[in-house]
Amino acid sequence: MKFIDLFNLSTRMFKARTSRTLLTVLGMSIGIAAILFLVSLGYGLQKTLLERITTSDSILTLDVSEAKSGATALNRDAIKAIEALPGVEEVSPAFQVTTQGHMDGLSADLMTLGSKASFLKLGGVKPLMGTLLSDGNENGIVISSAIAQVFGKAPEEMLGKEITFSFFVPVASDSTAPTIQDQAQTNLTRINSDKKFTVIGVVDGQDNVVYLNALALANLNIDRYGQAKVKCLTSAGMTAVRDKILGLGLLVSSLSETVDQANQIFRVVQLILMLFGVIALVVSAIGMFNTMTITLLERTEEIGIMKSIGASDWGISVMFFMESAIMGFLGGIAGVLIGWGGGVFFNFAINIIATRFGGQSVSLFYSPLWFVLSIIAFSTFVGFLTGFVPARRASKIDPLDALRYK
Repeated sequence: MKFIDLFNLSTRMFKARTSRTLLTVLGMSIGIAAILFLVSLGYGLQKTLLERITTSDSILTLDVSEAKSGATALNRDAIKAIEALPGVEEVSPAFQVTTQGHMDGLSADLMTLGSKASFLKLGGVKPLMGTLLSDGNENGIVISSAIAQVFGKAPEEMLGKEITFSFFVPVASDSTAPTIQDQAQTNLTRINSDKKFTVIGVVDGQDNVVYLNALALANLNIDRYGQAKVKCLTSAGMTAVRDKILGLGLLVSSLSETVDQANQIFRVVQLILMLFGVIALVVSAIGMFNTMTITLLERTEEIGIMKSIGASDWGISVMFFMESAIMGFLGGIAGVLIGWGGGVFFNFAINIIATRFGGQSVSLFYSPLWFVLSIIAFSTFVGFLTGFVPARRASKIDPLDALRYK
């Protein structure tokens, strides 16, 4: 038999038994839709999280801080030593200073982080609005969204506002206390600054943190840093740079390690979600197997006639395999559309609720193209398998027995 003849015989059931065939395809599509919906949710959550905590620069960045023993100070000499290491592209140190901010007649206790302009970028921080620090604007500052609440304003209302500060620095000229907790136990001196700083950006945060360009705080003469961002030239060289910094007596961590751990967790979550979808697909496959079995019983006499006029066992088997594979393929296509539509609706509903309560809109679903194509192929393969037993039984039917079958 020609392929086109087998194909026409395989698709004839869509006309002869339209309702039953469509319901079988729908059952398969529900299983595929469940897999797409659940796994896409896992991919979407992973993508949203990583986009919020990472940038291309932050993946290549190491976080450096002092060890608890304090044997090695993270000062200018240490920064120069790190900058001289092979494989290091940039080092961005930062120090913390207890601060009192003044704006519109209101004052608030804040934490100021003075750093190079690249510090936030290397940390993977993205602005909610406005821009980050820049070398061309020393008096531009970035605040956390929590500071807007302290001054009784919405984050967008803070852009362009001018703030003055009073800084509390350790009496010792080398500022040996790198953290607020240490500064609280040190004699501090108050330095009032008449310089007006302008808010140029707002970042998400629950702490009252102000990010200032370290160039604008040069008069504080702070030489000891609380932390530093070290950007490496390549990801392959990060391990070597990390080991050399550890050899200097400093602590090192990296966002890439956090990302790897998060990816491992999400892989497990995606596997669990896929298993729930597979359960629905197994139920659908049982329904398709039942349909194919009934089709075999209904077409027994027809098979006998086909064999008596020369149809081969192989041709009969291919006809059943093709029919089941076509139903599986159509079920996969329909399942992708149903799963995608369900994800769009669910995401839309969640975003309406989130924005109503002051949250941000996010995309909770993400379906890589390779995954969509894979589940369509998987659905076709499952359909093909459900036709195995009926095809085998059909090919072994005796023509005489089939013609006498009622």
